[in-house]
Amino acid sequence: MKNIIYFLLFTTIILSCQSNKNKFTKQKDYSFLTDSLNIDKQLESHKLAGFSLVVFENYEIVYSNQFGLKSTNSDEKIDRNTAFSTASISKPITALLCFILDEKGLIDLDEPIDNYLKRWHLPKSEFTKIKNPTWKQLLNHTAGTSQHGFADFYEGDTIPTIKQSLLGELPRYDKEIEFLFTPGTSWSYSGGGYVIVQMALEDTLKKSIAELADEYIFSPLNLKNTTMIQPNQKGFLTNVALVHDKNNKVIKTGLPITPQVAPSGCWSTPTDLAKLTIEIQNALRNRDNKVISHKVAKNVIEVTALKNAVGGWSYGWQRSCGFDNYDWFMCNGSNTGVGGDIFATTTDGNGFVYLANGEKPNRFPVIDETRKNLLTLLNWKKVLPNVETQEIPKELKENLKGNYEDFLYGLGVPTKIVERNNRLYVESRLFEYFKGQKDSEMIYLKNGMFKIIDYPNFLTFNIKNDKPNAVILTRDNMNVEIQINNNNQ
Repeated sequence: MKNIIYFLLFTTIILSCQSNKNKFTKQKDYSFLTDSLNIDKQLESHKLAGFSLVVFENYEIVYSNQFGLKSTNSDEKIDRNTAFSTASISKPITALLCFILDEKGLIDLDEPIDNYLKRWHLPKSEFTKIKNPTWKQLLNHTAGTSQHGFADFYEGDTIPTIKQSLLGELPRYDKEIEFLFTPGTSWSYSGGGYVIVQMALEDTLKKSIAELADEYIFSPLNLKNTTMIQPNQKGFLTNVALVHDKNNKVIKTGLPITPQVAPSGCWSTPTDLAKLTIEIQNALRNRDNKVISHKVAKNVIEVTALKNAVGGWSYGWQRSCGFDNYDWFMCNGSNTGVGGDIFATTTDGNGFVYLANGEKPNRFPVIDETRKNLLTLLNWKKVLPNVETQEIPKELKENLKGNYEDFLYGLGVPTKIVERNNRLYVESRLFEYFKGQKDSEMIYLKNGMFKIIDYPNFLTFNIKNDKPNAVILTRDNMNVEIQINNNNQ
């Protein structure tokens, strides 16, 4: 009897401890985001049809909410499973597919892509006399190809083939895709480069890119609401958001058809895109990843372009953000009547995805406000690693202060270095755009470089005649020198 009493007492203590443990480890409540973001009111104010949002933290989805309608022609509301045209978010998915196929030995991304083309071959050019571009150079926009983006088509339109697309036989272009510089020497955003990748994949593996993406990414990750099948093809999704114009009216059928699938033809939900992004984040830490290997994840987000590359670019992913002392990989998608973003940290598993079915004047204000609020409300501030800093010499401060053309991103945005409270700050509208703050502090390191808070690259200034005439941007093992134009004259 005594043993039974002891056992019951022991069990009670254990259950009590477990209860207290559960109480203290209870997941944080993120419901406050709904009221704080106030998205419903923003939709009404900006005449935006709908908006879908997912937030993830510590490698888990912690918040999901949907607002507005699939179509203003009906009262059917957007739900968690409603897919949107993702536009250029297709590019990092295509790049990921290529790296997975490379790892499996089905293609070699370091080889010239022309070796894999059958229906069409790269045009002859003075820029490619010595060496044709590789798959990787097309995937990180350093191949030098033209054709930035493409017009959408709808049921009833004559849909061009991708060969016609590359030949320039479609709206926006009236000549064959061409080379603008020697591959590997600069950077220029090229949707046409991704069309070449699409053709090479399909010519080589004898399957559509939609089939390949489903086989190697979507099905293994159980992304049931994601596809590269187009609205005029069998198997297209049924729960989708229609695209809208600036008057909040459905554009034609509301279902854009994109033959250029690799650069802009994927449909998905923020939930599925968050799952895919978390898989990449898990693969980066080599833990809990099921489909994407550590090697593929590292390679696909590696910064491989700095020169003229908007602060940094990898394979499909933009790598120019450094807010809250994190490294980020992100992608923006923007087509007529629809668009959104993925933002994700390379460590700690944080980020968010949103998609909206409205034209730029309607969705941009909502997207911008939501992004700024999320970064503030979620407060993902990482402690700076231990780096040796030093006080900025007074003479150097005086040399650096002034007005400049944009030396951070190369986007022509006026940039200013100012002194406040004995510290230097960089002022740029781009900091305000991303985070809603006017400036970021410049930290002077012992090695002579500067680290700007919320900016991922290190900077070394060359001073001539008491003013900087160039800055060297450094990231990982890459660096590029940028001439500085001082606007104080």
